[in-house]
Amino acid sequence: MWELAKNLSVFLLAVSVLLSLGYQIGEPKNGLTSSSVTSTPMSHSSLHAFWYHPRVFNPKEFPFIDQPFLEYDFYRNSCPQAEYIIRSTVHQLYKTRSDVAPALLRLVFHDCFVQGCDASILLDASNGVESEKDAPPNETLKGFDLIDVIKSKLEEECPATVSCADILVLAARDGVALAGGPFYPLRTGRRDSILSFRQIAASELPSPHDELAQTLTTFATRGFDERETVTLLGAHSIGMIHCKFFRNRLFSYKGTNGPDPTLEPEFLNLMRSRCNRTGSSEPPSSTTSSEEEPGMDMDYEGTGQGFGTIYYKSLVQRRGILHADQQLMTGDGTRWWVHAYAADSALFRRDFAMAMMKLSSLQVLTAPFGQVRLNCSKIMLGDGALPAIRLIHIHRF
Repeated sequence: MWELAKNLSVFLLAVSVLLSLGYQIGEPKNGLTSSSVTSTPMSHSSLHAFWYHPRVFNPKEFPFIDQPFLEYDFYRNSCPQAEYIIRSTVHQLYKTRSDVAPALLRLVFHDCFVQGCDASILLDASNGVESEKDAPPNETLKGFDLIDVIKSKLEEECPATVSCADILVLAARDGVALAGGPFYPLRTGRRDSILSFRQIAASELPSPHDELAQTLTTFATRGFDERETVTLLGAHSIGMIHCKFFRNRLFSYKGTNGPDPTLEPEFLNLMRSRCNRTGSSEPPSSTTSSEEEPGMDMDYEGTGQGFGTIYYKSLVQRRGILHADQQLMTGDGTRWWVHAYAADSALFRRDFAMAMMKLSSLQVLTAPFGQVRLNCSKIMLGDGALPAIRLIHIHRF
């Protein structure tokens, strides 16, 4: 018991230090404050209640705290440079590709949300077995080539050692930090699935068209509460979303032949101009592929405008791009957290780090289950790997 308490104390201290450093490095530079939000701010009593009654984190909520199968610096003996190689490679890729951070962040979410963080999202279809990446919600995912680049460098340094599942969560973490988000510690030792889960991906991933109740229910099935759901959706601070995911809000919302009435008029015009080059209020008849289709940058006010807070300020101003995002303003609890994060970037960064640590530890595989793939898109046949039996339970909710 004493040893557990000591380890927990050291861990929490490390988190505090790392997040404090993250705040200093990535603080927004746009000068926006809560006073610039064009809506009724939280009352003084509400803020007082939050700061003097902060959330108490229960270690049982976070399996990465007391979970014995993963550990910090898992590769310290087998591949001491593993995390450095991942971080430096992500940094080099980030210099030439603007989509590195959002691609990796979306990739890790879609992997972990479907049967846990096991790199099943990376597997190609093979021998008649359908691929998870080919499920409709995953068709616009990018970043597979980024993982391949990182894996090849690790294979040169330490053959058959570092799992694709660990590469994915670590690379996403490093991408978030480069994009101005918080750096958060992660335990490693995950193994790769030998199965793909196309049907689960098709039916259980959150939809950008969901109403609030459905969004909360979907996240709850993975053990995330209301606060954590609002926090994780802050990942929509970066990246680009194709028009097909929100065009129904612009031209024929729920069959009304008109736009979504919750959209701020000026922002509606901006979205229409991005998705219909003619400027007409009629929907375009596009024949372009999703790769060519226009869209909206999630950080449409400009890069470097503050990871997270601009997203929440936009929701308060009725400028959410996705229906599911704007729906956060329709519930009392979710609306409260939107206001809280819009007003306080440090609070959001702390909560986002904790939520990503929790997401990155969902239902992981560890030895002897799963395998360490040599190629992240293909399973290794005949290596004696055991099926993907999960060693971590879904959090109670």
